[in-house]
Amino acid sequence: MGEVDPAFIQDPQHRPKLYTIQAEEIPVIDLSSVTNHAASDPSSIEGLVKEIGSACKEWGFFQVTNHGVPLTLRQSIEKASRMFFSQTREEKRKVSRDESSPYGYYDTEHTKNVRDWKEVFDFQAKDPTFIPVTSDEHDDRITHWTNQSPQYPPNFRDIIVEYVEEMEKLSFKLMELIALSLGLEAKRFEEFFIKDQTSFIRLNHYPPCPYPQLALGVGRHKDAGALTILAQDEVGGLQVKRKADQEWVRVKPTPDAYIINVGDIIQVWSNDLYESVEHRAMVNSEKERFSIPFFFFPAHDTEVKPLEELCDKRNPSKYRPYKWGKFLVRRKGSNFKKQNVENIQIYHYKIA
Repeated sequence: MGEVDPAFIQDPQHRPKLYTIQAEEIPVIDLSSVTNHAASDPSSIEGLVKEIGSACKEWGFFQVTNHGVPLTLRQSIEKASRMFFSQTREEKRKVSRDESSPYGYYDTEHTKNVRDWKEVFDFQAKDPTFIPVTSDEHDDRITHWTNQSPQYPPNFRDIIVEYVEEMEKLSFKLMELIALSLGLEAKRFEEFFIKDQTSFIRLNHYPPCPYPQLALGVGRHKDAGALTILAQDEVGGLQVKRKADQEWVRVKPTPDAYIINVGDIIQVWSNDLYESVEHRAMVNSEKERFSIPFFFFPAHDTEVKPLEELCDKRNPSKYRPYKWGKFLVRRKGSNFKKQNVENIQIYHYKIA
């Protein structure tokens, strides 16, 4: 990835400024009142729910500490990720993903039709994951996607599987808190994920980039799913578009914390009470960077639409329903080649 390839160059208005605002104020939320096994004090949970609600409303992003994920496990997956990406391209390409099996290694992903300065390894939470054959709403056929299993590093698959279990546990906990913050029953969202969820984990590697002022590790985008849990290393590079003034602000890495953001599905379920926020990843001219996002996705047959409890005459439903699996299949297809049209987005379902 040495010389300037036009495929990586962002349009001038989307190029990163190398001196960016550091976001000290992105909320850091302590989850110990729900992760400690001792009986929790109801008032501390109430306070936590309020904090989560205001973070979702004001930022769409927050960081969590005392989250219950063992530090040793996080260190294991970070080490395994570094070992995997340190192999030759030829070795990594033995587990390449393709359109028939869109999980595995990949190094030519596009965001908003510009190539990202990164390489990735994707792994599904459920193996196999059931998914529609096409995005055509009249086509009822179902297929399944399976995971690739790299030979190196040893135990790679076992480490990922164990880590994914912890991510799922944390996701369910966070979804309960988000439900409570919206005035819903704690387990309101559980039905959409308990069977056949389509979640996946991604290992990202951003090599040093000789022109960080022109390219991005990941271009500006919103996450299509319900929730994303991100582990970023000490190099950092995540930028979030601040809702208050639309400025790009850098999220400073907090040791052992996870960065959480609400995705498009929560925006639709909440009928726009919470908003999925644009974000992107910067690259660094001297240091490589690693990050590990977990994308919490519902089952393919989930019909995504504003929840009845959050709609009434004064606040009618703002979205037409869509089938998550169909949406996902259409989105996945666009990652493989440059498109002439914009990728499918939730605003295409917005009721005018």
